[in-house]
Amino acid sequence: MEHPQAPAVPRPATGRTDMPITTAPPVRRERRWSIVALCVVLAVVAGLGAVAAVNAAGERTTVLAIARDVPAGQALTNADVVVAEVSADAALTPMPSSQKGAVVGKRPVVDLRRGGLLTASQLSIGTGLGDDRQQVGVQIKRGQAPEGTLAAGDKVLAVTTPAQGDQPAKGGDATPATIPGTVVSVSRPDASGTVVVNLAVASTDGPTLATRAAVGRIALVRAPRSN
Repeated sequence: MEHPQAPAVPRPATGRTDMPITTAPPVRRERRWSIVALCVVLAVVAGLGAVAAVNAAGERTTVLAIARDVPAGQALTNADVVVAEVSADAALTPMPSSQKGAVVGKRPVVDLRRGGLLTASQLSIGTGLGDDRQQVGVQIKRGQAPEGTLAAGDKVLAVTTPAQGDQPAKGGDATPATIPGTVVSVSRPDASGTVVVNLAVASTDGPTLATRAAVGRIALVRAPRSN
């Protein structure tokens, strides 16, 4: 026996309001993509900067360098200067290799050391130490000059020492003959301590000094530098 179907009971109203459906993407996702794009741009900029730095470091230029030690006042020869290749650097001002022919014959105003770069400020047309006078090379042994104190520009007296066998003067003027001069350059001492001192002297004194220096009869006295 079939039972009659109970009638449908209406649901009570609950006051719920359905939310409208929107198609706009979340704001958080937009920010995330913006950060990714910024990182990509920064990476590209950094890469371009690195490439530029490598290219700049790879720029080379040819300049003049010192092939061997040259004392102040000694004229440069072709063998004293070589061409070197260095990285371009605004902080360095070496002479370009194209000037090699022009620097030969010039005299440095300071000692030049092997391996250093040659700059225009290190050179002068003359020594400035008596270029209008005669120059004489005097070989000086230990004890014939103040040890280790002579330098370019020093005023000295070239004192004539007694010849072997000479007897001291008696009763007369025992003052030795002297020739004033200016030190142009001093070589490095050899194994025995002997150096060669280039002196600039008056033209009337050059031959006399050369004659006495040839027989080893010269000692040097340095004048006070305050004078």
